[in-house]
Amino acid sequence: MLNYLWFFLAAIFEIAGCYGFYLWLRLGKSAWWIPPALVSLTLFGLLLTRVEAAYAGRAYAAYGGIYIVTSLVWLAVVEKVRPMGSDWLGALLCVVGASIILWGPKLHSA
Repeated sequence: MLNYLWFFLAAIFEIAGCYGFYLWLRLGKSAWWIPPALVSLTLFGLLLTRVEAAYAGRAYAAYGGIYIVTSLVWLAVVEKVRPMGSDWLGALLCVVGASIILWGPKLHSA
């Protein structure tokens, strides 16, 4: 279960970092959004390394599902846009897929 916490925290920092650049480039906000965005993206990378997985690629693939859910929460909380039912259904499918990737059989390739 700790992996899901690391994924969630990493997703928050990734989204926040990208949002800082979005504010600057797309919404015309101050370039002072760049330094905290860079710090946030650095923390994202560090947090993602905390995930217990045999291979980085498997951790990153599983992270995608949690990222999608976190993005919808961001949409609702930060951007004040209510996600649709189909958004949540898609997110649920992604979390199931992420869990299968993360907790499924660990086959080692030669």
